[in-house]
Formats: sequence, structure tokens, C-alpha cells
Amino acid sequence: MRKQVLYLCFVASCFVFPLSVRAAYVLPYPSYMPGNKLYRISRIIDTLKRYWYFGNIAQIKYHMQLSDKYLIEAKTLMEYQQYLLGSDALLRSDKEFMQLPAYVQRVKAEHVDVTIYKQFIREEGMKHEEILSSLIQAIPKEFTWTPEKATATHLNLNEMVGHSIDLRMNIMNTIFQ
Repeated sequence: MRKQVLYLCFVASCFVFPLSVRAAYVLPYPSYMPGNKLYRISRIIDTLKRYWYFGNIAQIKYHMQLSDKYLIEAKTLMEYQQYLLGSDALLRSDKEFMQLPAYVQRVKAEHVDVTIYKQFIREEGMKHEEILSSLIQAIPKEFTWTPEKATATHLNLNEMVGHSIDLRMNIMNTIFQ
């Protein structure tokens, strides 16, 4: 009798509680940063993963993951005033995000429904835009990095971050046409 009651409670809970739960788009925790011994290895592994993720849908997921990873790396580095390294990571994030429309088109050409992937890309783009907008407020407009025995590098950080925001908005508009 007790087993039957537990079984009925379990079945009833399956109907009462939702079967799927959808959370807001969550960015990953920062991985290894420049200066860590494992950083180069993680970059090599990221490059090798490209061959592991074969297929157009897997490539969408791969480029989304790398875009997120490099954006978080850029944000973290810029918060710690490592602007030269952060700008490099931001450019890598932009490069990965720019790959998405081509793979979405390839998936469409295979006559596969891409609405869920478009939704993921939209959520990712909106989260990126939110992070970049908050980053623009926290960093200086321009920065000149002067190494000890080399020429100085001038970084227009405000323009760079603004370009990244525009790039993401343009790509999302391209995908959703």
C-alpha cells in the first residue's frame, strides 16, 4: 500500500511540476588567464576542439562557447586594467561571433529548423551587449601601453568596445532577417 501511495505521488508530481525549466543566458566562469602556465595549453585545446565539433550545428555551439569564453576573458582582464591583453581577447571573441551567420546559413541549407539556434544566438548577443555596455562605463576611453624597451601601443578602448557592440547587433540583425 505504501509503495502505491509513493508511486501515485510521483506520478502526480510529474503532472504538477513543469518538465522543462529555462534559465536566462549564463556566461561561463573565466578560464585560465594570460600568465598562467596552462593558458597556452588551453588555447591550443580550443583550436583542436574545432575538429572535434564537426557538423554545422556543432560548429554553432563551438563558436558560441569560444565567443563567450573570450568575452569573459576580455572583461576580466579589462577590469584588472590589463587593457592590451583584454583588447586581444575581445578581438578573438568578435572573430568567433562573426562565424555564426555562416553556420546558420549552412544549417538552413540543410533544411533543418534553426529557430532554437537563432534564439540562443539572440540571447548570447543580448548578454554580450549587456556586458560590453557595462564595460564601456568601467574602462577609460583611451589607453597607451608603454613597455620597457619597445614602442608604445595606443588603444582606443571606447571605440573598440563600441565596435564589438555594433558588430554583435549587426550579426543578430543579419541572422534574423
